[in-house]
Order: sequence, then structure tokens, then C-alpha cells
Amino acid sequence: MAGRTFAVGDIHGDLAALRLLFERLPALTSEDTVVFLGDYIDRGPDSAGVVAWVRDFMAKSPAKVVALRGNHEDAWLQVVDWGWPEFVFPRGNGCLESLRSFTGRPVPTEDEVPTSDELEEMFSAEFLPPDVIAWMRELPFFYEDEHAIYVHAGIKRDGDGFPHPRDVEPKKALLWLRDRDFFENYRGKLVVFGHTTTRTLPNELSTHTPDDPTDLWAGPACIGLDTACGKGGFLTAFELPAKHVYETRG
Repeated sequence: MAGRTFAVGDIHGDLAALRLLFERLPALTSEDTVVFLGDYIDRGPDSAGVVAWVRDFMAKSPAKVVALRGNHEDAWLQVVDWGWPEFVFPRGNGCLESLRSFTGRPVPTEDEVPTSDELEEMFSAEFLPPDVIAWMRELPFFYEDEHAIYVHAGIKRDGDGFPHPRDVEPKKALLWLRDRDFFENYRGKLVVFGHTTTRTLPNELSTHTPDDPTDLWAGPACIGLDTACGKGGFLTAFELPAKHVYETRG
């Protein structure tokens, strides 16, 4: 019999929410699996702390732990490899928060802009420790178990249907997709995803608290778990096969 799987939505630098969520989860055993859906960094106040916590948890938890790559980890790898000022510049991407966190500087205010020196540091991404960069490179693009398929963002239609993530090329499409076609029309084995905040998903399709668009989103064949942690929302986990929901609000 398959054990429990706990899928955890986008964390985005909110270490306090991450710790609180795991205080609210039941005790984990060697029969359990925890799947993080990616986006550990940016926007929230403690990206460095979140990465350290997740890596320590992966090493010490009795459960099997899978940490997927999110588009924000993927974006920083692109900055490292080729440069990507178009990602670094927009204040809403939360890159300044990551820089300040990894360098031990004060958390910026919401409307604070980086100095010219900080922009240079972000353009080069040299503030990211080599071991963190190496860890991000090893993060898988999807995971599958008896209960569901887990991806950061979703699966893009190919012809008349939606391919299995193993057949998607390039794999980065699994990290960056925002497509109502997937949310609305995907059918097949349950897919659990993050990336797109639930408050922006087609609320009329959700069977879970449809009167609350900020909550977990339960569509026809997929579950959305990005409840805007690190950007004014809260952190959510979803347990399978029991379909229990855990969250940090309230």
C-alpha cells in the first residue's frame, strides 16, 4: 500500500511560514513522501534560510523528500550561465530580497530599489553560494508516484492531448507554463502544481471552497497549491491520498 504524500506549494523566501506549516503536519515516517513544488527563493524575507531549511530537511527527514525545480531557481541559473537582466530588473520578481538574504543585509521595503552596486551583484549572481547553485542544478523537473504527477507549473498541450512530463521537451516548459488550456482541459492522472497563484486561476472550475479564490484550487484533474506565500498570501500543503489540506493562515 502506498504511503502518504505531502505536496508543498511555492515558499518564496518565507521561512516562518515554512516552519509553521511543518509544525501543523502530522509526524512523518519512512513510509511518507514530501514533494516541494519549487520556488524556494525571491520575494520573501529569508530565501537563504528557506534553502538551508529544505536542504537540511532533505538530509534528516525520515520521509522521502523530493524538491522540484521552480521557475525562480531556473531563472537564477540562467542569470549565472548567460545573464538575464530582464529577470533581475522587475522589482516584483523579488531578486533584491534574495540578494539581501544571502548577503545578510536588511530586508528591503516593498518599494525600495536596489543600488547600482546591488544591481551589478544581481546581474552576475555571484552572491549565490556555489553549493546553492549546484543544488539548484540538481533539482528535478517533475516527480510521479502512485497518487499523482507533480510539476512546478503545468503541462502544455501537444496536438490532441497533454504529454507525460517525461516526454516534454524542453523540460523548462514544465517550469514556466501559464495556460488556461491546461487548468481547464487536462484530463488524466492527477497533476499537482504551483507557480500560478490560485487567486488567478479560473475559480469557477474549483471544487474546493469556490467562494474563496485565495485557497487551494481543485480543478477537474489538477490541484493548484500556490497560495501566494512570500507575496501577501500563505503556504499550503496537500496530503494524498486522503486529500487533507494544511495551511499557515488562521
